[in-house]
Amino acid sequence: MSIFIHPSAEVSKQAKIGDGTKIWNLAQIRENCEIGKNCTISKNVYIDTKAVVGNGVKIQNNVNVYSGVIIEDDVFLGPSMTFTNDFYPRAFSADWEITKTYVKKGASIGANTTIVCGNIIGEYAMVGAGSVVTKNVPAYAFVVGNPARQIGWVCECGHKLDSNYMCTFCSRDCGKLVKISAVNIN
Repeated sequence: MSIFIHPSAEVSKQAKIGDGTKIWNLAQIRENCEIGKNCTISKNVYIDTKAVVGNGVKIQNNVNVYSGVIIEDDVFLGPSMTFTNDFYPRAFSADWEITKTYVKKGASIGANTTIVCGNIIGEYAMVGAGSVVTKNVPAYAFVVGNPARQIGWVCECGHKLDSNYMCTFCSRDCGKLVKISAVNIN
């Protein structure tokens, strides 16, 4: 295996990139970031210094992953979604402060979503397209809107759970996982 870097991508030699990762056209990968194995970094993606991307992550076109963002394994980031990293941004402020954001294993974030810094997106959670996440999202939760609100639960396979917490697609019983997640909100 090896790393594929499109000729138009700008990749710092100080970036740490795992085997099998593909970095496509016009992406910019900054120094001192970490990208795991077997990731797909699509067209026009920006990964900032000190950002962390786990293994098997798929980052679609036009996504911004700023310093302070930590993404675990098997996460999906939809087209044009973005993260923030400062609660009090001012162009003239010299003492701005990075606030960390965590995206846990297997979570999916839809197109054009904004994740406000300081939040945790739980394991296998699903954030619907166009949402604005302003608070923590529990594991397996399905959230949508501005601000994002929970409208249900999803299975690890990504499909919605019925009222008995059974997956309507793979028939997995997720009741125990949802109950644990519901207790650990925030």
